[in-house]
Amino acid sequence: MQLQVMMSSGFSVFRVGISFIIMCSFYMPTVGSLLELSPQKYFSTLQPGKASLAYFCQADSPRTSVFLEELNEAVRPLQDYGISVAKVNCVKEEISRYCGKEKDLMKAYLFKGNILLREFPTDTLFDVNAIVAHVLFALLFNEVKYITNLEDLQNIENALKGNANIIFSYVRAIGIPEHRAVMEAAFVYGTTYQFVLTTEIALLESIGSEDVEYAHLYFFHCKLVLDLTQQCRRTLMEQPLTTLNIHLFIKTMKAPLLTEVAEDPQQVSTVHLQLGLPLVFIVSQQATYEADRRTAEWVAWRLLGKAGVLLLLRDSLEVNIPQHANVVFKRAEKGVPVEFLVLHDVDLIISHVEHNTHIEEIQEDEDDDMEGPDIDVQDDEVAETVFRDRKRKLPLELTVELTEETFNATVMASDSIVLFYAGWQAVSMAFLQSYVDVAVKLKGTSTMLLTRINCADWSDVCTKQNVTEFPIVKMYKKGENPVSYAGMLGTKDLLKFIQLNRISYPVNITSIQEAEEYLSGELYKDLISYSSVSVLGLFSPTMTTAKEDFSEAGNYLKGYVITGIYSEEDVLLLSNKYAASLPALLLARHTEGKIESIPLANTRAEDIVQIVTDALLEMFPEITVENLPSYFRLQKPLLILFSDGSINPQYKKAILTLVKQKYLDSLTPCWLNLKKTPVGRQILRAYFDPLPPLPVLVLVNLHSGGQVFAFPSDQAIIEENLVLWLKKLEAGLENHITILPAQEWKPPLPAYDFLSMMDAATSQHSTRKIPKCMKETDVQENDKEQHEDKSAVRKEPIETLRIKHWNRSNWFKEAEKSFRHDKEL
Repeated sequence: MQLQVMMSSGFSVFRVGISFIIMCSFYMPTVGSLLELSPQKYFSTLQPGKASLAYFCQADSPRTSVFLEELNEAVRPLQDYGISVAKVNCVKEEISRYCGKEKDLMKAYLFKGNILLREFPTDTLFDVNAIVAHVLFALLFNEVKYITNLEDLQNIENALKGNANIIFSYVRAIGIPEHRAVMEAAFVYGTTYQFVLTTEIALLESIGSEDVEYAHLYFFHCKLVLDLTQQCRRTLMEQPLTTLNIHLFIKTMKAPLLTEVAEDPQQVSTVHLQLGLPLVFIVSQQATYEADRRTAEWVAWRLLGKAGVLLLLRDSLEVNIPQHANVVFKRAEKGVPVEFLVLHDVDLIISHVEHNTHIEEIQEDEDDDMEGPDIDVQDDEVAETVFRDRKRKLPLELTVELTEETFNATVMASDSIVLFYAGWQAVSMAFLQSYVDVAVKLKGTSTMLLTRINCADWSDVCTKQNVTEFPIVKMYKKGENPVSYAGMLGTKDLLKFIQLNRISYPVNITSIQEAEEYLSGELYKDLISYSSVSVLGLFSPTMTTAKEDFSEAGNYLKGYVITGIYSEEDVLLLSNKYAASLPALLLARHTEGKIESIPLANTRAEDIVQIVTDALLEMFPEITVENLPSYFRLQKPLLILFSDGSINPQYKKAILTLVKQKYLDSLTPCWLNLKKTPVGRQILRAYFDPLPPLPVLVLVNLHSGGQVFAFPSDQAIIEENLVLWLKKLEAGLENHITILPAQEWKPPLPAYDFLSMMDAATSQHSTRKIPKCMKETDVQENDKEQHEDKSAVRKEPIETLRIKHWNRSNWFKEAEKSFRHDKEL
């Protein structure tokens, strides 16, 4: 496939050429097979300027069989780049420094002519992708700059402004498939563009990427920038990083940003159509030419890499265009007539393109003829995701695989994180990717051992560890009871859980000075990025029961928020300073620099958990798919500000002012960024027809009636107007714009109604109820008692484990019910 791509029309700068492959044939018996030579014969075949990868080994060494299989797979793709590959069998009669010590035999060597360029430990060449990526990376050291910080990127960017463009890529690790794809592109385009590579997540975040869990590639348009103080425009490649996708993306970057045409749109053909992308024609006339051209250029930048944009001159066009039409849309499919549209908003044009473009996935692995399910009609989105990523190789070596024999010894010997999953389950396999991403982020920085056990293979172990659902993560520390992770199944939240569990909770604060450092965030400043709120319980030394309840709550909240306790003789000094009547909670909000007190008289552990959980909610949050359940469970109408990007600070100030003045106590004020959460556009379509200009403020009464009210678009979003509008709503003087249908959220097919299955299984198999905030030790002790009763001993079949369900907290269960039976958002 790589050779076919390189022989396409866009590869005129291919520097090595077919002559290298011809040169290889002089001593290669079969193209695509691994050449086996003696050291003397190998060195005699090396030619000046030609690259060659060699692996020196003892003949028939069983230790090398796996590596040799991967090396043999790499022969053909490396030959496509003019790089020969050989296995060199060390023989006693020939002396070579590469056949010396045992450690030398665990390396591969890259030569250019007879000059050694690089040596690779074989464990870094773990598969064919790693081999190709590492070899090309070594050869392209002058054309691919590897950087680790933002300053290096800025220096490169400044040096190339007005001269050349940059292709910046982030990959999770060197040697993975995405790294290989970037190196293959650099081999072809390295003389035209400056390639920049990084594996640092912090660098990717610093340039504004919000989703840092996957590989990214940006095109920096620096050649057009003449002012050194101006930043280069950046276009993100939204397709997965494969060799073919990168090639197509670069081809679209090379195409003209905007083209003027005066012919029938049905007959127009550009490189975009050849690449399977649609065309958007902005219809112009002489009277509005300048304004239309500015609009077309703005649309072109927004659609760069997604569609071609052309300016259609109506005045000089012989073909009749409907008078009302101002946009013409042409699909890439042959024979499909063009569409004449009336779209007066740039966002509407972008939306129309994004929702009417079908880019067929190109299968790069031609040898895989196995038929799979039709991913376009998958009923389960998680299963569809797993199917799409089925060929993605994860660096599982960063986590330790456990078995029945190794589980106890490993977990008892070190502080461990254990992922209990099932290899047959889609959710488990999807979460496994996030788990490995966490291992990548913690590599070399954490003392915790990340492990995993497949409960489909070792069901007895999972049953003994009270694992009744998949996937689940538990933390095991010496001398402590295991802690279960109950957060979102994603990299960010799991990483937060692990980092916050580096210390024991609640933290025992021993002095006033230490308490002040704790409340200011200085005591655990390295953890503040994971917990923006610190909780300190204040108790007199005699308040034994209250301290026990708080300690139980702190133990339950570990991994989600930092909690501490202060119970010294001078505790009144703190309580007087913060006007807190003992017992009390102090909530330190570090981002706002505020400390508030909450009384705890006669407050039970589960109530403290609820108080802290509510305190973690923001006053005016950005709603995302991940945090919506936390705010949805409050059962209040949602006051949502929809914005295409960051919101105006004045709007935020106005709403926060009303929050502090208690005008919005009966509502949940929030905002939604359509760029970060694209589903928001579909939500708006359910409210409005056509879509209004953004930003737009709506009130959605989800839990009673389903009415949707829109703040008047002709009014500024300021405090006075908002208060007046809310009073009209309360008095019933405002008309709703729509009513959401009252219907349950059901799966597309009965076979996918997993929640009902789990509820049924729970009622059938559960022999006891788990109380709120029940300690895991209590569950283990109950299990131990049951196992000691031999009449009750039985092995749970894996089929039972597949469908059993246990809700770890009462409010999560209530939120789940709300989502299943309430109205659609």
